[in-house]
Amino acid sequence: MRIAVLLTAGVLLAQDPVIKVDVDLVNILFTVRNKGGGLVGSLEKSDFTILEDGKAQEIRYFTRETDLPLTIGLLVDTSMSQERLIPDERNAASAFFSSVLRSKDMAFLMQFGAEAELLQESTSSTRQLQKALGELRLSVPMGGINPGPAPTASSRAGTILFDAVFLAAEELRKDVGRKAIIIISDGVDTGSKTSRSKAIEAAHKSDAIVYSIYYADPMYQQFGGGDGDLKRMSEDTGGRVFRVDRKTTLTDIFRQIEEEMRSQYSIAYSSTNPTKDGTFRKVELRASNKDFKVQTRKGYYAVENTER
Repeated sequence: MRIAVLLTAGVLLAQDPVIKVDVDLVNILFTVRNKGGGLVGSLEKSDFTILEDGKAQEIRYFTRETDLPLTIGLLVDTSMSQERLIPDERNAASAFFSSVLRSKDMAFLMQFGAEAELLQESTSSTRQLQKALGELRLSVPMGGINPGPAPTASSRAGTILFDAVFLAAEELRKDVGRKAIIIISDGVDTGSKTSRSKAIEAAHKSDAIVYSIYYADPMYQQFGGGDGDLKRMSEDTGGRVFRVDRKTTLTDIFRQIEEEMRSQYSIAYSSTNPTKDGTFRKVELRASNKDFKVQTRKGYYAVENTER
């Protein structure tokens, strides 16, 4: 995915050997779509301009990022409102892992409801991931079944969506390369200690793109939820939200996510503001063709490498 903004003292480009530089680079991963929504995969550096806090930046490197290692965190909502959807989620996710993971790619699986539990840490083994998918189970309030290690494990929360995203982002911080968080949920959060803004901040700092899949059981839709929070987390980090409906299955959506993650560009630049003060820097990436829509994160946090 590559997922989004990366501050690094060196850059590894798919078409080049290791390139060492003496300055920090901001590496923006993005996709481009045409008016019809189709992915555009034949653009060059000259087709883009990039601004940080409104100031033009010089593009240092430009490449397609289809082959760099990928780390995926799959977060599955197993709260009461999702109970009837778990079998479908299990089957579709199993097929997705088998299709998307290549030899250098990794993935982990987390379920969340009243608690969050890491069912499988990062691995390149689809067999282990499929085994972990078989362990998906209902996570209900008042302790639930086999409590997990989330900070809210002893709370009476109903669904800790934001906590789960925060925990996944922290899990990804130790990884390098492209990173993505994929959420399957009805968008309900009824007990997180982490705010939505803090979850988004954690995703930014881990350089992770959030892809959200809104999947709701009609029987529970009357009790609230929706894709609003999912959309905000996804769009802020360079991803987008998908909806399972009568015309689009969960398997269809996984296929779209895989295609998008394998159709990314990367632009790297050295910021004209080298100060590492921890502030959020707004990034705007523009395509010269006004009919093209660029999908990327909204910015990054200017922190020292040791903090990342």
